[in-house]
Amino acid sequence: MNRFVFADPSQCIGCRTCEVACVLSHQEVSQIESLDPSKFYPRLNLVRNGDVTTPIMCRQCEDAPCEKVCPNNAIYRENGQVHVMQSRCIGCKTCAIACPYGAMNVVAFPVKQEGPSPLFKLNTVKAQALKCDLCNNRAEGPACVEVCPTSAIRVIEPTDMDQLMKQKRQQAATEALSTVTS
Repeated sequence: MNRFVFADPSQCIGCRTCEVACVLSHQEVSQIESLDPSKFYPRLNLVRNGDVTTPIMCRQCEDAPCEKVCPNNAIYRENGQVHVMQSRCIGCKTCAIACPYGAMNVVAFPVKQEGPSPLFKLNTVKAQALKCDLCNNRAEGPACVEVCPTSAIRVIEPTDMDQLMKQKRQQAATEALSTVTS
């Protein structure tokens, strides 16, 4: 089982601190002054639905649909984690359609390229598929977990899942026993 980041909607207050931390943790210069709204691409999305808010992040699926549908093999699995190789991504959005959680984002941004002469520069667009990468560039782990003011976001390890499933089975058995004896 893969580790992934999970958010508890009952604790989320919708402050968007997780999105800001995500963007800052993936910038070369991690400073608030460098936050450009036109380049604000978090790898998670805060969803608001009535009275509930929660960040949606990649669940690092065991049977990752995004990986299976990528025509350029830009999405791959390594060390129990699903990665995107940006150099192969063509921005086709197939991964975004295949993701059952809506956790894939495909963004396009302008890129300046050198033309035939130094005076001639081409403006083109580069697309990238972005998803939660568990902040593998940070020794401290996912930035969203670290900054969440309500501790609504946490990393779920395989051992946590085993323990959670065991607790749920025990709870179900206890509830079944109490209905039988009533």
